[in-house]
Amino acid sequence: MNQTSASAAIGPLDIKRVMAALPHRYPMLLVDRVESLDPDKGIVAIKAVTINEPFFQGHFPARPIMPGVLIVEALAQAAGVLAVEAFGLAGSGKLVYFMAIEGAKFHDRRSARELNFSGSAAPPHRPRDLPFGS
Repeated sequence: MNQTSASAAIGPLDIKRVMAALPHRYPMLLVDRVESLDPDKGIVAIKAVTINEPFFQGHFPARPIMPGVLIVEALAQAAGVLAVEAFGLAGSGKLVYFMAIEGAKFHDRRSARELNFSGSAAPPHRPRDLPFGS
């Protein structure tokens, strides 16, 4: 982690700052804002889920539920914001990649409302310079 962000909490971050951290764009951008971010502890991020989301048209029209795979993607994007901010990579053109998730369980259905996801995370690993991707 860089010296300036080692223990400093950051936030809130608006959509412009989220978009600077992530390459995703609508309809795959699943983080609308970040309430708080501490590189050593974790992140609290928000996705405003409305009935107008395209996935609700088919999952399931009579009882719209946000697909679990999209909830996992939203969590991965929040982790991406955490890593980018922790290492000062915003605007650098470098990407972070979601590599694995262990023990994911869903305890509540998510319908049209705000998806508030938070998590504590081990401090992200230092990015490696790989011969591919930048």
